[in-house]
Amino acid sequence: MQPLDQLRVVLVNTRNPLNIGAAARAMHNFGAHDLRLVAPYKVAYEEARSAVQAGDILQNAKNFERLADAVADCTLVVGTTALRHRELQHSLRPIEYGGQIIRKRLSGGRVAILFGSEKFGLSNDDMSYCHWLTQIGTEGSMNLGQAVAVCLYEITRRPVTGKPEARLGAPAQDLERLTELLLHALERSGYLHTPSAETKIRRLVRRLNLPAHDAEVWHGIFRQILWKIEQNEQ
Repeated sequence: MQPLDQLRVVLVNTRNPLNIGAAARAMHNFGAHDLRLVAPYKVAYEEARSAVQAGDILQNAKNFERLADAVADCTLVVGTTALRHRELQHSLRPIEYGGQIIRKRLSGGRVAILFGSEKFGLSNDDMSYCHWLTQIGTEGSMNLGQAVAVCLYEITRRPVTGKPEARLGAPAQDLERLTELLLHALERSGYLHTPSAETKIRRLVRRLNLPAHDAEVWHGIFRQILWKIEQNEQ
């Protein structure tokens, strides 16, 4: 297996076909193959795919309406941010360090790295699907193609040292299923009070870094709790 076979590059709400093409070229140069687009601007998506010499990466790119579906098979989801003046609710790692964590995790499961729209980046809701965030340390702005290239360079520039993580992390689809069960239990108990609770709970579940087995245990726990609540209401 090649080093980046398990990596998924996810572009969210991309509007410029040139940026989609630049991201695909960067992926080709570094040996990444799986490009996923979430709710891209339709014209940009079609123009990029029909471009001359678009290559297999663009032709085989997968299009998703929901970010949750795009990362469902991944055990680690990392968002990218330019920070600016935003208040973040996630751990933030510089790409020099974060890239090596990603590289190490690729030996044990699929990893998604997320890039937001050219104008606004990732939204708070987008970030709620991430385990943590990474940042490229530049003073000025960087376009999408450059950002993808820098991140891929940092992921590939040094060999892995040490043993891969022994525990297989839970895939994003299992974490989202757990999030939905937890939200349902909290709603039935009367705990939820604010519209932002869903994103807060989603971030909380990702920060737990649950192994796949532990996620299944928690699924069972919350299903039993909900069943008991329903029995008591009858």
